[in-house]
Amino acid sequence: MSEKDIPVKTEQEVHTNPMLSMTVNKDSELKSYLVEYVGSKLDKEEVTVNMIAEVLAIDFPEFVFAFAEENFLRGYQLGLDDVRLLKRSQEELEE
Repeated sequence: MSEKDIPVKTEQEVHTNPMLSMTVNKDSELKSYLVEYVGSKLDKEEVTVNMIAEVLAIDFPEFVFAFAEENFLRGYQLGLDDVRLLKRSQEELEE
């Protein structure tokens, strides 16, 4: 794979997650509860994923912190794995 084949995202694309603006469908008991809770708390009829994340961060910060920490650690490990792979690829090209 050459550098030309690697898809490049803009900074805005990296920091924009379209899933956060999705309206949540109440297709499970937990989703129904969360949508009702967040909707009543924010006085909104349509609740997005981002709204639920914000309310959880306020009302249940321990959960959000644990979830974010795990996500950060997995991302950090992925970055380290990528560096090792890149180094190995460069060494193979030099041979």
